[in-house]
Amino acid sequence: MIRALAVAALGWLAAATAGAACEAVIHRDRAFTVCTADRDRHAIDLRLNGADGTPLGSFVELQRQTEAPIAFAMNGGMYHPDRRPVGLYVEDGVQLSGIVTREGPGNFGMLPNGVFCIAADGARVIESRAYAAAPPDCEDATQSGPMLVIDGALHPRFLPDSEFLNLRNGVGAAPDGRAVHFVISDEPVSFYEMATLFRDVLGVRDALYLDGRVSRLYAPALGRADPGRQMGPILVVTER
Repeated sequence: MIRALAVAALGWLAAATAGAACEAVIHRDRAFTVCTADRDRHAIDLRLNGADGTPLGSFVELQRQTEAPIAFAMNGGMYHPDRRPVGLYVEDGVQLSGIVTREGPGNFGMLPNGVFCIAADGARVIESRAYAAAPPDCEDATQSGPMLVIDGALHPRFLPDSEFLNLRNGVGAAPDGRAVHFVISDEPVSFYEMATLFRDVLGVRDALYLDGRVSRLYAPALGRADPGRQMGPILVVTER
């Protein structure tokens, strides 16, 4: 079964790289959409505020203020009621909020949590305390939590039979940092189900949970623009 999954994943990854950025995937009888950014073809950026200095908030406003063709976009990390990022946030090389390494309430504080870092030489997910100990040179970065996959292992608090289900989205990069996989569930799923999709199907060794009930995807090729509340940080992937 694992071998069959690996073969199917390789075929899907080749198709995703060569063609459409987003694809429907069934994993453990759950429906997901997986969007893959190829760093040779796509630029990956974090966006928070628009030209007027206030949060963009919506895919409509993101589209209006983005010149390059958008391949896809999704919510890019947790945020406060005023839409300020929770934890580390870096945009265009400027740090707007600092890293948080202490344990705390909610999903964000379920250590280990992590940082999605977009650098000139590739993108990767880094555990937050490792990031704080030796901060890399990230052009853009967003902190969230919990980590879904940590160096090939699932987060220790994830249970295969968990009944805690929710809409969820997350991000993970291939080991070389060139292919970046953005995943959103199309139905309520557990952390375990999403984490095993990253590890066992996409071959990701480090993956990060971005958010839950607010999870949304904009994918023009699919005719998809999920409605919902105003967002904080947005991850946008554009054609180079």
